[in-house]
Amino acid sequence: MIWLYVVLSYLIGNIMFGYLVTKALYHKDIRLHGSGNVGARNAGRLHGKKAFVIIFLGDALKGVSVILIARYLHFPEYIQLFGLGMAILGHIKPVALKFKGGKGISTFIGGMIYFDPLLIPIILVGFFALYPFTKSFTFAGLGAFLAIPIFLFFKPYNWITCVMALAIIVVIFLTHSENIKERLKDRGQ
Repeated sequence: MIWLYVVLSYLIGNIMFGYLVTKALYHKDIRLHGSGNVGARNAGRLHGKKAFVIIFLGDALKGVSVILIARYLHFPEYIQLFGLGMAILGHIKPVALKFKGGKGISTFIGGMIYFDPLLIPIILVGFFALYPFTKSFTFAGLGAFLAIPIFLFFKPYNWITCVMALAIIVVIFLTHSENIKERLKDRGQ
């Protein structure tokens, strides 16, 4: 049953709201515009706040749904996060779009907040503590995510759950590696 859940989680991640919404509302293939990314951020830059919000919420619901399904099936917390990781992988590398997807942030945020709603203030405090120093939404947001496994460890969740959360965050960081390099290069000039 767990393997079926894992595959389903990946397939849920393949539902690309950025692609679907921009096709339906704007009659465009988002992959051919802006950064070429199918996520909410690119859609927001191209089509405004409405597109951003719709796509962010759609992608966040993917994360919520895989946690919800795992809880319905009474899977342990680390399996819930493994499913979330697979949904994020499905978002980043969707077979439906030839493995060219988004960055996974919205799916991650939706899933983690549903996993433990107390992460909302942890993420917000981390973001607002880092933003004045970084002056970057990307760096402040990614940095705030590093507090998540620490919070889970002290809550206390078992160590496998904390490692699973950390592994997902590493995947998110790797997905943003080019963006991080560009921003660091820009700061160095």
